[in-house]
Amino acid sequence: MKITKKILFFAVIIAMVSFQRDEKKNFDIDKNLDYCVAQANKTLAVMPDTLAIPRNIAPGSKQWRFVGYEDWTSGFWPGILWYLYEYTGDVKWKEKADKYSRFLTPLAMRTATDHDLGFQMYCSFGNGYRLTGNKEYKDIFVKASDTLSKLYNPKAGTILSWPGMREKMNWPHNTIIDNMINLEMLFEASKNGGGRSLYNMAVKHAEVTMENQFRADNSVYHVVVYDTVTGKKIKAVTHQGYSDESMWARGQGWAIYGYTMVYRETKDPKFLDFAHKVTKVYLDRLPKDLIPYWDFDVPNITKEPRDASAAALTASGLIELSTYTADKELAKEYLSKAEGMLKELSTKRYKSGNKNPAFLLHSTGHYPNKSEIDYSIIYADYYYIEALLRLKKLKAGKDLFTPLFPAKEITLKK
Repeated sequence: MKITKKILFFAVIIAMVSFQRDEKKNFDIDKNLDYCVAQANKTLAVMPDTLAIPRNIAPGSKQWRFVGYEDWTSGFWPGILWYLYEYTGDVKWKEKADKYSRFLTPLAMRTATDHDLGFQMYCSFGNGYRLTGNKEYKDIFVKASDTLSKLYNPKAGTILSWPGMREKMNWPHNTIIDNMINLEMLFEASKNGGGRSLYNMAVKHAEVTMENQFRADNSVYHVVVYDTVTGKKIKAVTHQGYSDESMWARGQGWAIYGYTMVYRETKDPKFLDFAHKVTKVYLDRLPKDLIPYWDFDVPNITKEPRDASAAALTASGLIELSTYTADKELAKEYLSKAEGMLKELSTKRYKSGNKNPAFLLHSTGHYPNKSEIDYSIIYADYYYIEALLRLKKLKAGKDLFTPLFPAKEITLKK
C-alpha cells in the first residue's frame, strides 16, 4: 500500500513538471492575444457610465479601481484598446479607443503638472495616430508635447518630473528614470509639426540622464536632483526602490525600453551601446523564471513580491532591441529572454483568468509607500499586449511599428 502511494505521488510530481514544461514550450501568441480580447471584454462589461479609467485590482478582488483622466496611468487603458483594434481589426475597439483617448484631451491644453504626459497622451493618441492617421490625434499629442516642454530646464538639460517634490522633498529640479518613456512623444511630435527643439530637448534629456542617473555597473538610480540655477547634480536617491543604492526592477526596465527607443529615433550608436549595458545588468541578475522581484537588492528577496509590470515592459523593450543588435547571438539571446518572459507571464501563475478581468496578476506599484503590492495594474497589461503584438510582427517578418491589421476593418455586429 505504501509503495503504491509513493508511486502515485511521484507520478503526480512528474505529471506536474511535464505540464509546466509543456505550458512554457507551447507558446501560442494568438491564443494569448485572444485571451487579452476576452479579458478586455469583461472590463468593458463593468465600465461605469461616467468616463473613468481602470487602474488596478487588489489581491482577491474582482473589481477594478477606476480613476479620472488626471491620473498618471490614464493613457494605458485607451492604449490597450488601440492595440486590441490593431490585433482584431474590429471597429468596436477603435470606437472605444477613440472615446477613452478623447477623455484625456484636457491634459494637452492646461499647464503640465508632472512629466507623465507622454504616458498619458502618447499611449492613447500616439497609438491612435499610428493606426488611423487621424490628424486630430496628431494635433493633440503635438500640443501635449509643447505642454510637456515647459517642464524642461535648459541649465540641467532634463525635464522636471515632479513639481510637487520641490517643496515636499526639497528636490529643486528632479528627474526620474520613468521620464525616459515620455521622450517618445517629443520625438514623434518633432516629426509632425512640433519643431526641431522638441527633438533636441529629448536627446539632451537622454544624454544628461545617461551621464548622471547610472552607477558604475549601469544600474539606475530612480531619482536625480539637480540645482535649478547651475544645473549641477546634487544627489541621486530612490522613491520607489528599496534603497538609494538598490536596483529597482521597473526603473531598470524603463531604462532598457527608453534607451532602445532613443536609439530608434536618433540612430546614434552611443544610445544603442548604452541600451546593451543597462540590459546586461538586468538580465544577469534575473531569477530563473525571468520575472523580477520588485527590487533586485531587497533582503530575503525570495520572500518578496514580484513585479509582472517590469517583466512585461522589459520584454517589449528587448524585442525591439533585438532588431537593432548586429551581434546575431546577442540578438537571439534578447529575443529568447523576451519570449521566455512572455511565456512565464502567460502561465496560470501570472494570468488573471477568472480571478479578475485584468490580463495579469502580481505587479508591484510603490512598495515603500505600501501601495499596489501584488496587484493587477493597468500598465502591466499595456506592456504585455504590446510585447505580444511586437513578437507576433517579428515572427511574421513585419516592422514593429507598422499596423498589423489589413486595411479592411471588421464592422460592428448589429
